[in-house]
Amino acid sequence: MAQTPTRTESCPVPPPGSRGIDQILAAARARLRRLDPEQAHLAVRGGALLVDIRPAGQRAAHGTVPGALAVERNVLEWRFDPRCAARLPQATGYDVPVIVLCQEGYTSSLAAAALQDLGLHRATDVAGGFAAWRIAGLPTLGPTPPLRPSSTAPPVTAGRAPR
Repeated sequence: MAQTPTRTESCPVPPPGSRGIDQILAAARARLRRLDPEQAHLAVRGGALLVDIRPAGQRAAHGTVPGALAVERNVLEWRFDPRCAARLPQATGYDVPVIVLCQEGYTSSLAAAALQDLGLHRATDVAGGFAAWRIAGLPTLGPTPPLRPSSTAPPVTAGRAPR
């Protein structure tokens, strides 16, 4: 019977020149001047564009930042490349200050580095992502917490016929 690989088993030998995700992430972050949530908030108040790259389901589940532009990760480069016909109206040039936000600050680092590759030299991200933004007490919207049952509601068995 075949065994399912476990974390303790070794991984295959990587091809020459390849890098692991930890190396790729470190290289991306080395190029960025990452902002903590408070610095990002001040930058946005000063005119920087906050771009939330989380999927719609994640934004619905965790909430959003008021005024953030939602651009999912899979189309980010097309929407911000000033040379691309599919660009957003906000993609006016290469000097646009773009601050990328994801849930915890990992994907946003890779995305900000990709924007820098396009020439947007001021692109960066929020260290800790939306989770850190919320913990810092900065403005957020939603999610709507589930309704809690009223303490005055009748018990679940109310209205049932006795057996």
